[in-house]
Amino acid sequence: MIEIGAQVDLSHPPDRVWLALTDRELLGRWFAEAETVAGVPDRLVLHTAELPGFDANVEVEVTERRVPELLAMRCDEAGRLTELTCVVTVTKQGCRLAVREVTTHGSWSAEQHDPREQQLRQALTVRLPAILDWLAFQQVDLRRGEVGMTTELPTIGARGPAGARRRRTVVAVLAGVVLVAGLAAWVTLPTEPDGAAGPPTASSSPSSSSSSSTVAAVAPTGTPRSAPSTRPSRTAASATARPSRTPTAKPSPTLSSVPSAPQPLTASYRTDSSRLFGYTGEVRVDNPAGAPVADWVVVVTLAEGSSVDDVDGADLRRDGETFTFTGPAVPAGGSQTFRFDVRDSRPKAREPEGCTVGGNPCAGL
Repeated sequence: MIEIGAQVDLSHPPDRVWLALTDRELLGRWFAEAETVAGVPDRLVLHTAELPGFDANVEVEVTERRVPELLAMRCDEAGRLTELTCVVTVTKQGCRLAVREVTTHGSWSAEQHDPREQQLRQALTVRLPAILDWLAFQQVDLRRGEVGMTTELPTIGARGPAGARRRRTVVAVLAGVVLVAGLAAWVTLPTEPDGAAGPPTASSSPSSSSSSSTVAAVAPTGTPRSAPSTRPSRTAASATARPSRTPTAKPSPTLSSVPSAPQPLTASYRTDSSRLFGYTGEVRVDNPAGAPVADWVVVVTLAEGSSVDDVDGADLRRDGETFTFTGPAVPAGGSQTFRFDVRDSRPKAREPEGCTVGGNPCAGL
């Protein structure tokens, strides 16, 4: 008696694993295509002739079935007879599937045994989990009650206490803007003479003469005016005695006084591992600056139909096909690395379409 066996721990319920074992279409996706034998119940033909370790197609007859725990079959491969059992056991994470095949008539050659067992292990540990993941996505109900899916985020109404708080916030912001604008206008106004000096007097220039006549026209009737010679005038000497507000009088900044801009963070992407219907991506964030960076933002854009299942080393926020990762501080000259698992609806997974850190593209894409 020669035996071939393999087992795998799966993060799926037994019912879903049982469906992948007994549904002909699903079985063809992770192991071999199957077709029924006309007129014979519980009998299938598996097209295994082209698989490693198989000589011909296998005719299978179900001998025992306990849903979803046990499936026993009798197999005939060109006269070589075997018994195949599939046992599903519940675990904390999901279930364990153990497959065992024992010869009852004939045997496998040394050249057949190892490739056949390797083919079985690969089907159980690689293709079956991928099909179960795909099946789980098909079974998930993404509806929110009776409303259905929507890409719009919930908004807070303008009425009620929340609306009043928002109106008060808007008024406060507008008042702050007006105050800042008023201060800016006051700073830019020209310097006025002191109140004790009185209105401006005539000067030797023609423009001063016209200004004096204008002031006289608007002065109250009967108000005596002093002679131009007795009023203090703003001569060139007095003007130069006051501090000048021209830009040339202020110390101009030199290149040495301007602080240099901090060096931006850099990031690099690589695919850490690939598998059917997905892969694991890795991003390394480097800080070349001489000071630590408190926080960072990496934005990864995935292909349509892809999603992130698990993240290690960062926090995740999703918006459609855009995934925003944030994480802890990066020390000066140090780095932070995070990984994420991507599930793809296509058998051949597609790498990210884009990756940026602080708006700058990541290396490796």
